[in-house]
Amino acid sequence: MDVSRRSFVAAGTATLAGCATQGPSTSAARAQIAPAGRLRAAINFGNPVLASRGSGGEPQGVSVDLAREAARRLDLPIELVTFTSAGNTVEAVKAGKVDLAFVAIDPVRGADMDYTAPYVVIEGAYLVRNDSPIRSNEEVDRRGTRVVVGKGSAYDLFLTRELRAATLVHAPTSQAVTDLFLADRYEVAANVKQQFEADAKRVGGVRLLPGRFMVIEQAMGVPKGRTAVQQWLSSYIEDMKASGFVADALKRHRIEGASVAPPSRP
Repeated sequence: MDVSRRSFVAAGTATLAGCATQGPSTSAARAQIAPAGRLRAAINFGNPVLASRGSGGEPQGVSVDLAREAARRLDLPIELVTFTSAGNTVEAVKAGKVDLAFVAIDPVRGADMDYTAPYVVIEGAYLVRNDSPIRSNEEVDRRGTRVVVGKGSAYDLFLTRELRAATLVHAPTSQAVTDLFLADRYEVAANVKQQFEADAKRVGGVRLLPGRFMVIEQAMGVPKGRTAVQQWLSSYIEDMKASGFVADALKRHRIEGASVAPPSRP
């Protein structure tokens, strides 16, 4: 089930790009994004492509680098607020506990937040045991197949819409998916491809199905209605992609299997 960009993403990001070309005001964005005088950026450890803990436990990764650089350009102190799942991150945005988040673009989340264009594209993959009869992504959506997924993740939201016969089982976080899948002997697990590659080395006896079942576009998200911030960040993300900042961050943090998103077109 290889899925290309959906039309709502293309339309939304094109609109943002068009707004960004009008030269959003840094001062207006600063006032709107951080009324308390500091930028509260949500960092999700549940997606290893975006963030992880350093040797001292400090947040690191491409999302951390982007958050720090945005704060520098806005001349704001930054507060990194960490989470273990995308679901909790989105809830924090809705509750006004953070000013900025790094999340996958999804229409359900779009009801409460506005996105920039994507900065990174990653893949969703399925994991099965070595002795599983399932050999392809197309064989997953069948009656009797139980698919473990992180609650509230982009994969959860996507598969909730797409699966017709298989049943979803929710792990509390994306990091807990493989262990729950193995402990309760479910048929399939769904997650970020990079997470599964690491898990396969850790636990053994499992394999990834070939290819991908979805493409995930990672973007910056802000609470609905913050137009000045949305415009400023849209311009910022395009600059970060064009300048090589995002590509350098992926290389510096040794992230493989993810690619820089293409430029957004007005």
